[in-house]
Amino acid sequence: MAQKREKEETETELKVPETLTLCTPSPITSKPSPVPSPERPSLSKQPDLHRKKPSQSPSPSPSPEIVLKRREVNRCSGCRRKVGLMGFRCRCGEMFCSDHRYSDRHDCSYDYKGVGREAIARENPVVRAAKILKV
Repeated sequence: MAQKREKEETETELKVPETLTLCTPSPITSKPSPVPSPERPSLSKQPDLHRKKPSQSPSPSPSPEIVLKRREVNRCSGCRRKVGLMGFRCRCGEMFCSDHRYSDRHDCSYDYKGVGREAIARENPVVRAAKILKV
């Protein structure tokens, strides 16, 4: 009975490898600017001596990070009209208004015919029968 308890305890323990790699990308850093950023205003010029720095982080000093976000597209790629929620996303990856949503209206780079041919070939494979010998 005691052996079963020990076995159950060892199965429920979480084992994490020490060489675990992080999934998040490394932050993009740039040279620290001499002008303080508006998010972190400097209230006092004297450094706090009673604060401890974390001993686990090997980075020398925190530098401002540049966060690059892709702007969400809400304009037609053809006429630059604001489309909002009524935009149509084409298979070529662009957003279009109701006038430019068709592939012939915006010179679409997506190959509809080629994709159609591939889909038909994939769904209807060529079957060749064995040759029949005439006697």
